[in-house]
Amino acid sequence: MTLRWEALLEEVRERGEYDTPQEAERAARVILALLGAHLVGDVRSKLAARLPETMALILLNPLQAAEPLSPTRFVRATAAWIEGATEKTAVWDIGAVLSTVADAAGDDLMEQILLQLPPGYDLLFGRPTAGTRP
Repeated sequence: MTLRWEALLEEVRERGEYDTPQEAERAARVILALLGAHLVGDVRSKLAARLPETMALILLNPLQAAEPLSPTRFVRATAAWIEGATEKTAVWDIGAVLSTVADAAGDDLMEQILLQLPPGYDLLFGRPTAGTRP
């Protein structure tokens, strides 16, 4: 089932404790653009189908990545793309957006998504897998 635009932004806003929907949207746009660069094929298309059209287009037309970013580099890239962000606030932003995305994706698709990403992304999505506790 596809999330409505307002529902997605409201969920991200609540999880990220943002003051405005615009803050939630800014974080969602950046993080989905970075995520889209790491997903390919059917997995990216299936995830896009579960997101509002605007966010699906961002996911399907991602920022270009020369190589997969480790979770740490994903956080740094997010901080670099969000004006005024630090790595600490980027982790917060990522958690708000990717946990919402994970809920929209569901367990089966999340398994497929995590298989395409470097180890450690399960924590960014708020879905740690067995044996990944730091």
